Amino acid sequence: MLTFVLAAATAVLLAVSTLGRLSVHQWWARLCEFPRLQIASLAFLCLVLSLFTAPGWRLWLVLANALVIAVQLRRILPYTRLMPIKVKRTGDGGDKQRCVALLVANVLTPNRDAPKLIEQIKAHQPDVVLTLESDSWWQSQLDPVLEEGWPHSVKVPLDNLYGMHLYSRLPLEDAAVKWLIQDDIPSIHAWLRLPGGERVRFYALHPRPPAPGESETSLWRDGELLLVGQMIDEAPQPTLAAGDLNDVAWSRSTRMFCRVSHMLDPRRGRGMFSTFHAKYPFLRWPLDHIFVSEHFTLTHMQRLESIGSDHFPFMATLCLQPLRKDEHDAPEADAEDREHAAKTIDEAKRQRQGA
Repeated sequence: MLTFVLAAATAVLLAVSTLGRLSVHQWWARLCEFPRLQIASLAFLCLVLSLFTAPGWRLWLVLANALVIAVQLRRILPYTRLMPIKVKRTGDGGDKQRCVALLVANVLTPNRDAPKLIEQIKAHQPDVVLTLESDSWWQSQLDPVLEEGWPHSVKVPLDNLYGMHLYSRLPLEDAAVKWLIQDDIPSIHAWLRLPGGERVRFYALHPRPPAPGESETSLWRDGELLLVGQMIDEAPQPTLAAGDLNDVAWSRSTRMFCRVSHMLDPRRGRGMFSTFHAKYPFLRWPLDHIFVSEHFTLTHMQRLESIGSDHFPFMATLCLQPLRKDEHDAPEADAEDREHAAKTIDEAKRQRQGA
């Protein structure tokens, strides 16, 4: 009986691992990229139990589960402390006048525990606060508290789970709300003016996820990410991009976004900092992101306490140190990446027009 159960479980784990490697946009294939740590953990358990099966099955079960573990670890190991960091530490040379502390919080629209978020904002005193899934009710709770200390803002209250609010101590310049791929999915594009006088380009994103009831494919999400990646690539400047990407750090689309845009993920070499799902510890992965160009170093990064949402807030303090950009190994897109990105963006736009 144990052998049969393990054989069936191993077959499922192999199938899920294979689906996660397919270059397709169907939601059921793309979701297989999310639980890589969970799949690897289950495969390790199956491998251990396989040692107690019949000799005729033992070797095959051990090898199959070892293969699953290897496939999954190849993607998740870069987001552990076992691998080198990608964004260098700020160290003693960081000038506070050139640093920005950014807090990202998907509040979950039906969540009404605004005091928990407000308490953390007051405790951590970020320079910039980005809320996602925030509607008019959330705006009514945040405005009275934040408008004095964070007087610069862009507000997009929506009741479709894609509202967003940007509150900033730093002046916002040329701020605009754009609807890149879908007419009901906003993004915020702006420049942040640092206390030292430099300008930093900022993108706030929250594309639609591939999931039943949301989108049958990842095409719209991938198209938006890659379109922003192209924008960053076409005008290289000190840049920050943040939000709930509805995509894990190690996915095919997120990694391609980094290559196309030359952006760096501060998680790499430091840990997963899984922000979703806040209520189910075994089902957690990194969905909320802060990406930086090679002009930045990292002072501090942390996942904050629960605010009643299904996401944990995520915060990072970054310092503009352009003279250290050569210390970074920024990812580079090849011709195949660029061709794939262009096709994905065109297809996503065509589907929007045909909707």
